[in-house]
Amino acid sequence: MAKTTSVLIVGVGGQGTLLASRILGEFAAEMGLECKLSEVHGMSQRGGSVVTHVRFGTEVNSPIVAEGDADYILAFEQLEAFRYRHFLKDEGTIIMNTQKIMPMPVILGTTPYPANIPERLKGEGLNLVEIDALTIAEEIGNSRTVNTIILGCFMKMLKVEEETAVKILTAVVPQKVLEINLVAFKKGYDFIA
Repeated sequence: MAKTTSVLIVGVGGQGTLLASRILGEFAAEMGLECKLSEVHGMSQRGGSVVTHVRFGTEVNSPIVAEGDADYILAFEQLEAFRYRHFLKDEGTIIMNTQKIMPMPVILGTTPYPANIPERLKGEGLNLVEIDALTIAEEIGNSRTVNTIILGCFMKMLKVEEETAVKILTAVVPQKVLEINLVAFKKGYDFIA
């Protein structure tokens, strides 16, 4: 991993984007890599967009992922994947939870939720990995583990050894929710062939 890897984590308030970025920061430290993080909070208290920039590698000059420069977008919700797709580089990949969370304009009826987001992303030629992380999270008994399921997919794509990933999670995730997050991580990790 000589070059800098740029990751954009996008979701809505309460989905754990900030915890996910801290886990990736710990991952970089464990791998002996430099890491820079930048958090952009929208109306996170009201279910608005939350975006975290994570860049890691042997030398990282800036914490900000430029438009068209993300190697990966980890999207915890469909609309957020669609909204931030212009950050993805040509050969980049979006790992997207298929969940839809209605933003306030949709709830108020002033704007429709965009239709056929997965098809539209693929139609633009983007590399898309879709996972119904919410259903998996509910099946294991905690709907708040969507972020860890997506991280499991991502770590597998990076070819991180499962033991190393578990060590990283154990260092960052609060003890009271560690066990369920390890189960969630494994589900995401095993989802990627």
